[in-house]
Amino acid sequence: MADPQTGSPRTGALRTAAREPDDMIWANSGDSHLVEPADLWRTALSPDLADRMPRSEFDLERGFETIFVDGQSFERRIPKAFSLRDHEGNGLGDRVGRGNDPVLRLEDLDSEGIWAELIYPSIGFWMSSIHDPELLAAGCRAINDWAIEFQAHSPRFVCTATLPLLTVETAVAELERAADLGYRAAYCSVAPPTAEDWTDPVWEPLWATLEETGLVLGYHIGTEPHDAAGFHGNYYRGPGGAILNYMETTYGGQRAVAKMIASGVFDRYPGLRVIVSEGGATWGPFVADRLDEGYRQHASAVRPTLSRLPSEYLYEHVYASFQHDRSAPAANWAMGWRNVCWGSDYPHLEGTFGHTQKTLHELFDDVDPATRRRITIETFEELFPHVPAAPGT
Repeated sequence: MADPQTGSPRTGALRTAAREPDDMIWANSGDSHLVEPADLWRTALSPDLADRMPRSEFDLERGFETIFVDGQSFERRIPKAFSLRDHEGNGLGDRVGRGNDPVLRLEDLDSEGIWAELIYPSIGFWMSSIHDPELLAAGCRAINDWAIEFQAHSPRFVCTATLPLLTVETAVAELERAADLGYRAAYCSVAPPTAEDWTDPVWEPLWATLEETGLVLGYHIGTEPHDAAGFHGNYYRGPGGAILNYMETTYGGQRAVAKMIASGVFDRYPGLRVIVSEGGATWGPFVADRLDEGYRQHASAVRPTLSRLPSEYLYEHVYASFQHDRSAPAANWAMGWRNVCWGSDYPHLEGTFGHTQKTLHELFDDVDPATRRRITIETFEELFPHVPAAPGT
């Protein structure tokens, strides 16, 4: 396993059995997660606040999970794979437990060929459905205090600070506190849980503080607040609903960065950098083309006037991570978008754990070495230059 202090693999580190060590493709992950412990809120908050924070209950007989948050409840079906176990008898719950132990997590990363990680919350995503500003601010402080302690175990961990977005004042205050704590990235839901969208001038202090602190802004797909998504992502029912709902989750990050570009955020804050995690990559050139088309062909109606074409802001300031998408490398080598990186989604069920090397080889064996290195290593290092170098790089 890796040394938590230096980040270097220790002698005897586990390797993925399907590949010899010299065939290992090491990759940084632009999309990973921590799964908050069940007692997080009760150990950090008063009982009256803790009772209103996100928690989940599983009904394995019915096959449903219920999320409770701030007096609301949301029910969703549990994937059948949730109850499956591997040849050693380990299930998803065991993987989550290993993911929350920094030593065991590093063992898993070394065995899979995953080096540094951008780490988001999990159940904490549901905090975007909290309607009480004081409750949300307290919850964000609690989760950020916990995650920064985890980050301290290894320079390979880059945790995201969760921002309370019900008011810009609380968001900025927590962002400044997060920067002081040592965070390098901050997470925002793809749509703010307020009446003011990302195009509204009310968010100017947030953009300014992100630029001033140098923190990377992370949007993760599927994080729309309940009020914005209607059914928290469950748009479709009936035949095809599961696939269509998953597809819908990918659009929120695209909309978020398009709003920032069209409203001139990157004109005013040229040091700001944004990553959309787990949403694929080939959407970037497509959205860039659509924004340019609208900007050119409807110029008389465009406000504000931008200093450059919208596509130039996207290609310079916006990054994206993908997992399995076979088309994603082409966003780099065929479409010219250099800001593409890979992500494992560890320890989530739909991620690559257990077949990371198979996935990476399928994606990159026929890709030129420079493109492979850019996507697996360099894009992440560009965002987070403080991380130690991956083995062999």
